[in-house]
Amino acid sequence: MKISDLKPNSGAVRKKKRVARGPGSGLGKTAGRGHKGQKSRSGGLKDPRRFEGGRSTLIMRLPKRGMRGQVPGAIKRPEYQTVNVARLAERFPEGGEVDPQLMAKAGLIRKADRLVKVLGQGDVAVAMKVSAHAFSKSAAAKLAAAGGEAVVIGGEQGEEA
Repeated sequence: MKISDLKPNSGAVRKKKRVARGPGSGLGKTAGRGHKGQKSRSGGLKDPRRFEGGRSTLIMRLPKRGMRGQVPGAIKRPEYQTVNVARLAERFPEGGEVDPQLMAKAGLIRKADRLVKVLGQGDVAVAMKVSAHAFSKSAAAKLAAAGGEAVVIGGEQGEEA
């Protein structure tokens, strides 16, 4: 078989429907659109997901309040990946230094290059030096009580421990 022998399956290729080409075509005059009405006009059928027959659409009738994220210049809150101290103690039972790269390798967070916040749910028994962008007060207290340390990466970006 050669490339020149290849051809589409029978019935797969059809001629383009040529509308408004005279009465002999079977689709002349109104071009298969019927007479009058919204669907006969150009740009006739609006997006059926939003269009409600000409009345004001639901999205326009609903009240809009507050700052929405898509508004230009809106205040954007930083989005943190969160880790509880109990999970840190679970994954790193020997303690030591823990940073976002190690957390990502251990499967505690998805991406090491995003902001990480350590929360205080659970208990810590071993001393560990944890580096993250933010700590809750209880997480910092629990780490300190176990003889460890909470190190804030990029001091101005997160809450101070």
